[in-house]
Amino acid sequence: MQVNDPESIARMLEARIIAVVGLSSDPSRASHSVSRYMQSNGYRIIPINPNETSVLGEKAYPLLENVPEKIDLVDIYRRSEEAGRHVDEAIRIGARGVWLQEGVVDEDAARRALEAGLDVAMDRCILKEHLKLR
Repeated sequence: MQVNDPESIARMLEARIIAVVGLSSDPSRASHSVSRYMQSNGYRIIPINPNETSVLGEKAYPLLENVPEKIDLVDIYRRSEEAGRHVDEAIRIGARGVWLQEGVVDEDAARRALEAGLDVAMDRCILKEHLKLR
């Protein structure tokens, strides 16, 4: 497996439950508009943000480890220097994949996720990739 492998991306887009780290209730933020799009296309979105109580009609959690259900994919909207700890958390909770949004790059974290058997997308927009496969 490798980062941004087309088969891995297709597999990640088969996920049904996506935890979005850094999801904001501010409609002008990319995390909000992209998550709203994914939600409208049948994905269950779980907000991960300690500064929110709910976003897009879903209860928000401060950490991935606080979510009481199985998460298929972790979509990360944080600065590159913050992404690694969320990737490590995704590995700990047994997510099947991690998606680092456009502009989010952490080669070491991507390597750790691949070594743990997760699918990895990095510096890619999940909405754009979803549109390509429609």
